[in-house]
Amino acid sequence: MDSALPYSEIIKVRFRDTDSQGHLYFANYLVFADEITGFYMAQLGYNSSNPGDVPCYIFTVNLNCDYLDECKALDEIRVFTGYTRLGNSSAEVAFELYREHDSVLLSKGSFTQVFVDKQTRKSCPIPEVFRASVIARQPELA
Repeated sequence: MDSALPYSEIIKVRFRDTDSQGHLYFANYLVFADEITGFYMAQLGYNSSNPGDVPCYIFTVNLNCDYLDECKALDEIRVFTGYTRLGNSSAEVAFELYREHDSVLLSKGSFTQVFVDKQTRKSCPIPEVFRASVIARQPELA
């Protein structure tokens, strides 16, 4: 497995994550990518599990996903994630999902995040403390 993305975790595919054909339901690739991205963001200081504690909300406004290979129940999937762009009020997150036992790339894609004021629900600048944390982990984004 060779990914340039800085953060990864393993998820085991449960039977209930699959569809009637026995492979991972297509939307669950995105669920896995979003979940691991949330873990990465928490490490960077943005923990959305308590919305009252975050300085702003983050809305996903676009996503892309290429499905490259099949994934089945009980497969262990290594999900890589990381930022690829930091704008003023938006950011791009990339993800890649690999089957752990043979390193086959199963899917890859991206999310576009917009940082949003909690009261007005309008875009706002990426909080400086979060931006600094991302750049400390991914200096190529400076």
